[in-house]
Amino acid sequence: MAASFPPASAATAAPSGAGLRELWRLVRLPNLLIIMLCMVLVRISLLRPQVPQIKPLDVPFALLMLATVCVAAAGYIINDYYDVKIDAINRPERLVVGRAINRRHAMLTHLILSGLGILISGALSPLLGLVHMGSALLLWGYSVRFKRVALVGNVSIAALTAASVLLPELQLRTGNQAVWAYALAAFLLSVVREIIKDIEDMRGDAQHDCRTLPIVAGVAKAKWVAGFFLLNLAVLLTGAIWQSLQLHRWALGAWLGGLVLLPLLVFSRQLARADRKQHFSRLSLWCKMLMLAGILSMLLV
Repeated sequence: MAASFPPASAATAAPSGAGLRELWRLVRLPNLLIIMLCMVLVRISLLRPQVPQIKPLDVPFALLMLATVCVAAAGYIINDYYDVKIDAINRPERLVVGRAINRRHAMLTHLILSGLGILISGALSPLLGLVHMGSALLLWGYSVRFKRVALVGNVSIAALTAASVLLPELQLRTGNQAVWAYALAAFLLSVVREIIKDIEDMRGDAQHDCRTLPIVAGVAKAKWVAGFFLLNLAVLLTGAIWQSLQLHRWALGAWLGGLVLLPLLVFSRQLARADRKQHFSRLSLWCKMLMLAGILSMLLV
């Protein structure tokens, strides 16, 4: 099924206000803000109590956030660049590249943002530069090939999500173990969300020879795989709640139990019952809300 798009001149002729809205949609502005919020809370709530001399926000950390946002935004752009035909089937109302933004301009913007992010992080430290270079390459590989291979694309994006949690720790190297626990939780929940998105997008993916998990193994088995990651996440959360109570951090234990673990159990039940596209769309949003609740719990650590 071929999709037709307006010529390049029409794609760039949108009013400035509409064009700005399309740009924010292209780079997934809410997701970028969540990444920044997570990095700030990791630094302030997890790392600063252990190393009090750390400033809440300084120039090196601001540059790290800028580099991370640049690479993440570039990843969203290149993903949409290669997914024009699939998105025309799965999400025609949200199509940006090729309709509101010229494809050549999208590719150029991707290259500029990726290069800028790698250069900035490399100037901060060789390790951060390597992490961002690896992230940019993984995002490109995901867009071109990995997302079309069962579980490989899911795990790739989940690993990048976990990396965004770890970046403040990799910059300061405090040895804080809680950061790694949050990164693991982010990884597990992200794998679940990516599997759910694959189920939601089966129609367009199948028409373009994608071999995602639900296409290869079926929806029922894909839900079982998602359930496996949910089970591990529930075990991790239960351990975190128990440790919080042992340390008399009642507010943190109550938050994790009431706003993360309990909704996660309800989410698991809804996933088992889901059988329509709108069900999986709603579950994908649930994953975002669970992720945000988990991030905000850092305020109580």
